[in-house]
Amino acid sequence: MPDEPKHIVTSFEADLKKLRDMIANMGGLVERAVADAAQALLTHDPDIATRVIEGDARINAEQHNVEQFTVRLLALRQPVADDLRQAIQALKVVTDLERIGDYASNIAKRSIVINQVASNFPLAGLGQMAMLVQQNLKASIDIVGEADPQKAIMVWRADQMVDDLYNTIFRELITYMMEDARNISACTHLMFIAKNLERIGDHTTNIAELTYYAVTGQNLPDYRPKGDITSTYMAASSD
Repeated sequence: MPDEPKHIVTSFEADLKKLRDMIANMGGLVERAVADAAQALLTHDPDIATRVIEGDARINAEQHNVEQFTVRLLALRQPVADDLRQAIQALKVVTDLERIGDYASNIAKRSIVINQVASNFPLAGLGQMAMLVQQNLKASIDIVGEADPQKAIMVWRADQMVDDLYNTIFRELITYMMEDARNISACTHLMFIAKNLERIGDHTTNIAELTYYAVTGQNLPDYRPKGDITSTYMAASSD
């Protein structure tokens, strides 16, 4: 915006900084929700699970605040090029964050149910998957503020490990259910929890892709490392 008065440009930069701060704040809430949901599952703590479920409303409210601020910014500033991409990125990123919050809440709800159903299925794999997802989520939120395209690529690629773990857990749960029908109820909930973690990984990758585009003006390849084979597995099992 070379022809605009300096004070207008400075004011717009301040608006963009505020927008990034709002996203970081919402991201922190989502990070906490995912971490707490995983802890509730692994420690069988219904109080932590309840906290996650009740906290989802605040995440939704933060999404609304960011969207309102961004729409106002677009209307008043009418940004172009890099600035426009940052505003559009913000709208899309908070949508991904809101969905991640929903998945964390769903994990928390299912962890409460699992506590009431006898299950001997080991949770170490799910714990490892949750840890990877949390690491990638934190990295993706950090790069929104840092605007680092190389780190965005690293998060984009890291989703493969999440998918690999998901596939392993999925197979183990299928085997567990086939060995004893009494395992079906608990394992079904665990299967949904694993899928929720996998979907959190996907939305985390979306944030990385959006950041890469906002910074460079280019899209990452349409194909990305994607190792979820469960739909194929289920189709083959039904033949």
